[in-house]
Amino acid sequence: MNLGPSDRLQPILEAVKTMVRDDVTPLEAEYFAEVEVGDRWTLTARQSEILEGLKSKAKAAGLWNLWSAKTGHQLSTVDYAYLAEEMGKAHLGPETFNCNAPDTGNMEVFEKYGSDEMKAEWLAPLLEGRIRSAYLMTEPDVASSDATNISLSCVRDGDDYVLNGEKWWATGAGDPRCAVYIVMVRTAVNGPKHQQHSMIVVPSDTNGIEKLRAMQVYGDDEAPHGHMHIRFTDVRVPAENMLLGEGRGFEIAQGRLGPGRIHHCMRAIGMAERALELMCKRSLAREAFGKPLAQLGGNFDYIANARMQIEQARLLCLKAAWMMDQGDARAAAPWISQIKVEAPRIALEITDQAVQMFGAQGISQDTPLARQWAHLRTLRLADGPDAVHRRQVARAELRRYTQEKI
Repeated sequence: MNLGPSDRLQPILEAVKTMVRDDVTPLEAEYFAEVEVGDRWTLTARQSEILEGLKSKAKAAGLWNLWSAKTGHQLSTVDYAYLAEEMGKAHLGPETFNCNAPDTGNMEVFEKYGSDEMKAEWLAPLLEGRIRSAYLMTEPDVASSDATNISLSCVRDGDDYVLNGEKWWATGAGDPRCAVYIVMVRTAVNGPKHQQHSMIVVPSDTNGIEKLRAMQVYGDDEAPHGHMHIRFTDVRVPAENMLLGEGRGFEIAQGRLGPGRIHHCMRAIGMAERALELMCKRSLAREAFGKPLAQLGGNFDYIANARMQIEQARLLCLKAAWMMDQGDARAAAPWISQIKVEAPRIALEITDQAVQMFGAQGISQDTPLARQWAHLRTLRLADGPDAVHRRQVARAELRRYTQEKI
């Protein structure tokens, strides 16, 4: 089991690392300051200039669509883990290289399951970074951690499907560049519970779609990207927009969520590294009670534990990535669940300790820590809450001792 970066990856990794450090990170504070200029849900000229400038530089350097085995550098999941870690160190990092969620997952769906027409209309501009997309699954009135509860109605009517219901936490749907949604819907009320749902492609400007509000993450609406609460009222979508066919939503979801979950975890490792770096620099630069902060209280222990936790989480993440590379999704699933619990939890803990080291400044806009903390806490719910993934890990462990269904 080789968990190290390949020789082919090394120059790509160095280039990504350098660009994140020298080009992306220095522009983040200016980008977020622009959110308060004019309409929060419209990119300002300066924001567009920052984003498009970074993306153009990444394209020119051949550092584009690195996530894709078909259009990128044909990297293994293990190799990509190292790149995602570097991208995770900057909030704008993933989009700079067109490796951002939820677009990578949606591009995979279009690539694996979309028709030729869908690929031309939606996949091509997504791969070029000209548009953004959203994935609509979670609903306000059901426990969406059990996706069999999803209830947004999708009924065939002639050559169309008609959608009625609500979705929320539609990440990226507030972005003015978001042109298309992939929506998990209910197309049947009887039959096997994992064959009652489907996925359908819905252009974001379709009549009957209403953005009710932006969901706030610990008081921040995360404009201009955002997480929207959306209502569908008699939304008519051509029947050919159905992916694969009725009743195949869970089949598509498993193909989409596995890679998406592990990508989040890879980036979380990078966030933990950034938090530890900030914590160490702060602990050496500031003094209190006549000593550097590093020498006060249990700060040595916090720093040491953080390093050990990061190394453990990275190895688990790489093991999950290696399992995915073997091509057996069922065997990889418990490992993905393990890292989906551990990576955000560990990164959140280290980020919180870094906040403590910075004091009041740590919860302000003057460091990236507050935004990072909120993102990581959210990640412990996104793509399945901790309890659901622990349940999957426990079931896999118990199956080693019994043949009965658990």
